[in-house]
Amino acid sequence: MVELRKINRDNYEECLNLHTTDTNVDFVDPVAWSLAEAWVLYDDSRPFAIYADNVMVGYVLMYIGENNPQIINFMIDSRFQKRGYGSAAARLCVEYLWKEYNASRISLPVNLENITAQKFWSNIGFEITDDMEDGYLYMRLYIPEKYV
Repeated sequence: MVELRKINRDNYEECLNLHTTDTNVDFVDPVAWSLAEAWVLYDDSRPFAIYADNVMVGYVLMYIGENNPQIINFMIDSRFQKRGYGSAAARLCVEYLWKEYNASRISLPVNLENITAQKFWSNIGFEITDDMEDGYLYMRLYIPEKYV
């Protein structure tokens, strides 16, 4: 079972040891950087560890400010990729933002050169937009009223 758990004093060190694959290192912020960003944006950020059967397998940072929910950093540790954890966790993120913040639209930045991530998020239901910022392409998911 895949689940999202808040980052706390019991799991933050384990979270800091998560790493992406060498091919994605230029596309995903290190967890330490992302947790620092979450601390600075404390009121508007929601960092979570991703667990599969009680084993930490990844990390996600969601932004909920300005009535513009976003998934801004998402990674599955290199040891746990290609097992379906990413897809399950991505759907949990969508569900979380929808349930907790009544999100009808969710955005996420993807590096323009990261075709793998673009395909991954497209499979979840996100669509590529014309919005670009600092080399990141924004993808969006519009949630129907009768979601879940």
